[in-house]
Amino acid sequence: MPSRHRFVTLDVFTSAAFGGNQLAVFPDASGIPEDALLNITREFNFAEVTFCYPPANPAHTKQVRIFTPAREVPFAGHPTIGTAIALVMLGQAGAQSGGDARLVLEEGVGPISVTVRKGDGAAAFAQFSVAKLAETGPPAPSRGMLADILSIDAEDILASPMAPQTVSCGLPFLMVPLRSADAVSRSRVRMEKWEATLKSSWAPDIFVFARKPEGGDAHFHARMFGPGVNVPEDPATGSANACLAGYLAARAPQKDGTLAWTVDQGIEIGRPSRLEIEADKSAGAITAIRVGGNAVMVSEGTFTL
Repeated sequence: MPSRHRFVTLDVFTSAAFGGNQLAVFPDASGIPEDALLNITREFNFAEVTFCYPPANPAHTKQVRIFTPAREVPFAGHPTIGTAIALVMLGQAGAQSGGDARLVLEEGVGPISVTVRKGDGAAAFAQFSVAKLAETGPPAPSRGMLADILSIDAEDILASPMAPQTVSCGLPFLMVPLRSADAVSRSRVRMEKWEATLKSSWAPDIFVFARKPEGGDAHFHARMFGPGVNVPEDPATGSANACLAGYLAARAPQKDGTLAWTVDQGIEIGRPSRLEIEADKSAGAITAIRVGGNAVMVSEGTFTL
């Protein structure tokens, strides 16, 4: 007999449909065969699909598995935001009338704390704290090599102290700071160059970013190229923006307090997104990183196997 499984879709890091990053959520995936999870993800052809299960710890909300069209990943930002909002909007978690809903989602990287605040309309806001603070990886390739991969000039890439660096908050990215938002828009990955240099590296996926002064001193424009996870360009990447918060906080002169930035992403591919990122510092050390944004429910249906 065929089995039917409910799903909803959301646009994440936007408050209006048809922007942000698309996500499909299966609020109860217990009856879906293991060997169907990747095929279902490929059928949607979104950057990610999440599958929810009863938590291992009864004090937590759900166990959440995250799949890209290439593979399962231990952590990702827009699926964390979107799944939390979906569970609250469906009445499966958190406060249902007034106040914030507080959830703990069990992901591959560990328990993720998420706060959801309902809006007046179809959109809601959520913010999560990373389970794993930013860590740096192997040295980045040279500016010349990166420029070759990204189809830009070496002079477009900043040097120390704002030099390229590999960073992970559970999922590694190659952070590449550029001189201008125009350079971000001009970036294009040359696949043959990427395959020859980054494909098998610790951080094969590239996050380019630059300050966007018209949005204020703490505003950035960014893009994420993810050929390593079969995502040519991602409209909004919470995990990479968590790394950006760690990257920026490590270079900020402030020793104590909360630092905050906003980031526009997805502009070049017609999926405008806005992310809000924060980092706490104490005596010069980063003690917490948070990523927040809106999401709106777009559709619901059943998947037949």
